Amino acid sequence: MFTIEHEFDATVVTLVDDGAAPLQEDVVLHATESAIIINQYDPRSDRMVSITFSPEQWRDLTAALDLPEGVYKVE
Repeated sequence: MFTIEHEFDATVVTLVDDGAAPLQEDVVLHATESAIIINQYDPRSDRMVSITFSPEQWRDLTAALDLPEGVYKVE
């Protein structure tokens, strides 16, 4: 399950793990013009963990999901 919310300066996507147990914490993605930030709560450390992608890194990641093993350069 997931939700999509459009805010003033970002689109926020929340991914809820509704698969088989053990379930993982929700993943929240904030997409703005300059960065894509992914957050997930880590219960072991009791804090949010954050990863920031540039728009180019995000483009490459989404392209990579549909490609076979190898080295690529998007132009």
